[in-house]
Amino acid sequence: MFDALKNLKDKAEEIAQTHGGVITTGLEKVGDLVDQKTDGKHSATIDTAVDKAQGLVENLAKKKD
Repeated sequence: MFDALKNLKDKAEEIAQTHGGVITTGLEKVGDLVDQKTDGKHSATIDTAVDKAQGLVENLAKKKD
């Protein structure tokens, strides 16, 4: 079980390192779409969530180095 989780973590780090730019751009686009669909009522919350998700992707990519 532990080995499977470690392999999953390693794969996530590898994907984040290889495709981190695409992932962070996609997160930004999704955030903008959700913000548009909610008429900007939750802009601050959406921006915070997108920033945190992008930070997680960046941290995963750094761990693989």
